[in-house]
Amino acid sequence: MSVKGQMKEAAGFVKEEAYEHGKSPESQQKAQEGRNLRNEGRVEDGKAPKTTKPGTGH
Repeated sequence: MSVKGQMKEAAGFVKEEAYEHGKSPESQQKAQEGRNLRNEGRVEDGKAPKTTKPGTGH
């Protein structure tokens, strides 16, 4: 695991969790940005990306 990949995954997780329950389109967009950053870090570390919609918990 790379430190850079771990940092991206952690930052994406925090951003996604902070905005996932917002009802506004802006909140949902920020949650998706967090998911994208999280997946970028996961791919850098050789893990499969998360494919579920932000906020579903699955």
